Amino acid sequence: MFDCGFVRVRHLVILGLVAALTGCAVPHPGAAVTVGQLIRSDHAQLGTVRVIDEESGSRIHFEVSGLPPGPHGIHLHAVGRCDGTGFAAAGPHWNPEHRQHGHDNPAGHHAGDLGNIMVGQNGDLDTDLIATDVRLLPSPGGRGLVMSDKNGTSIVIHAMPDDERTDPSGNSGDRIACAVLAAPEAK
Repeated sequence: MFDCGFVRVRHLVILGLVAALTGCAVPHPGAAVTVGQLIRSDHAQLGTVRVIDEESGSRIHFEVSGLPPGPHGIHLHAVGRCDGTGFAAAGPHWNPEHRQHGHDNPAGHHAGDLGNIMVGQNGDLDTDLIATDVRLLPSPGGRGLVMSDKNGTSIVIHAMPDDERTDPSGNSGDRIACAVLAAPEAK
């Protein structure tokens, strides 16, 4: 069973009532879904990240333990790899429109900028984000594709909060956790 806890970041519009009506992170029939294993740099598994296409964008659901408590920047990165020192193989933020970083940046934002998450004092993260700029599969209106090329995509959690304006990564610090998001599977 999935928790209906929600995180609000600047570009997300999230209503608890919508969660109650849609059944949290349970995909609707035919929805595109991908699941990745979130790991630390020592390759210890922390939990899962599940991305589900919905009408308003993509729901990103986290069931994770073992993160440092507090706020952390979170971004989609351009390459579906979680190796190399500090997850360097994940590449830069997913930025198909070649913009600056952050929702407060007048020249921004990257499509992969997801704002911040808040990890509980126990190190657990069991929550959803609704990312309106992200789609796993093509959608009307030309919204971006996470799986837009053969390199795939990764989701990365950073050590510090994202300031939402400083290019290239919002002064969010080291990459402390990463999950590869494989090509979606239809459910």
